[in-house]
Amino acid sequence: MAALEIHQDAAAVARRGAGLFALAAQEGAAARGAFTVALSGGNTPRGLYCLLAGGAFSSKIPWRRVHLYWGDERCVPPDDAASNYAMARAAFIDAVHVPDGNVHRVRGEDAPEEAAAAYAAELARPPLTAPQTPGLPVFDLVLLGLGADGHTASLFPHAAALAEETRLAVVGQGGSGSGPRVTLTFPVINAARRIVFVVTGGEKAGMVAEVLEGLRVPDAIPAQRVAPLYGSLLWLLDEAAAAELSPAARAAARRG
Repeated sequence: MAALEIHQDAAAVARRGAGLFALAAQEGAAARGAFTVALSGGNTPRGLYCLLAGGAFSSKIPWRRVHLYWGDERCVPPDDAASNYAMARAAFIDAVHVPDGNVHRVRGEDAPEEAAAAYAAELARPPLTAPQTPGLPVFDLVLLGLGADGHTASLFPHAAALAEETRLAVVGQGGSGSGPRVTLTFPVINAARRIVFVVTGGEKAGMVAEVLEGLRVPDAIPAQRVAPLYGSLLWLLDEAAAAELSPAARAAARRG
């Protein structure tokens, strides 16, 4: 069962998300000697990432034990404006002390299938290991966004990748002819210890309600396939994104 938090605005969502990131980092580093996180792309998490670079949060995070991965990446060079890696680097990575070897980016500049295979091999190495899910990497935290069409990561409606059960990373095609992308598959996402959706803005309100309260049609609404095997699932929403939820769901949500 997913937990739901509704916060006043996007800035409040970013603060809550940064706090959860710091807490998960502390717990992962203490329990396993490393903290592994799959970052989301797009514009929504930028505010959260910028907060991580500031003293209020950065000082609480054991950066030398942090390992950064990405939930998906466009097949573009790492300095391209469309690169999720480039966005995260500009927002916080350049400002903190993550060892270069702990930044596990997707090589978007390579041929898509080669990039996906190389990233899958990277995911199969420590520190992404756990005895309860042999063969699957286990992230301490996976951050996800939600598209207006119901996609998450780069797992789009009716795509063949939705049914993938063995490969850790595959090539998907972005919406509106935006080109190929490398994405984690649902078995990897659902093996995480914590999954957090970060969704803001009124343009997402209808889809938030469809995912959480609508008919279950996971081929058409891929975000409905997010169902942790062992971990927790949390939705962080601002008031605008939560506007079309039922009164009962809004009443049951934790208010920030």
